[in-house]
Amino acid sequence: MSFAERISSPKGLTLMELVIAMAILAILASTVLPLSQTVMRRTKELELRRNLRLLRTAIDYYKEDFDRAVKEKKIIPSINETGYPDNLEELVQGNNWGGLYPYKRKYLRRIPPDPFDEYEQGWGLRAYKDDPDSTIYSDEDVYDVSTQSIETAMDGTQYKDW
Repeated sequence: MSFAERISSPKGLTLMELVIAMAILAILASTVLPLSQTVMRRTKELELRRNLRLLRTAIDYYKEDFDRAVKEKKIIPSINETGYPDNLEELVQGNNWGGLYPYKRKYLRRIPPDPFDEYEQGWGLRAYKDDPDSTIYSDEDVYDVSTQSIETAMDGTQYKDW
């Protein structure tokens, strides 16, 4: 093919080719959007599970250190003291347990966020003396944490029950 023939031959797309290409792109976009929403939701669920595990483990370590400090007579607990932290901030600030440690033992660097906390309510807390199904926090200590989201997880369970 000579130079003159290449210049004179039409190189553009017809209207039909453009319509077909746009239809294919629309079909691909309509399948990718729900998939990306599912991926985002799954990511938030994984983050929720990870943060709940982190908080609950920190609470358990706090309680273990309290029990150890009492056993070794480093602290004298009051009658109603359960050994659980009064609030989540105590896990960040730390405690030396009356000399059990030569430093303040900190259990968390920061309080992890609740990925499903849309209204900035914070974590749902439960005290040691609260009923397991109670939605009212007695504000005595922090025995357990949960999300306050009322949404349903991808597996059909409620996030607040995790």
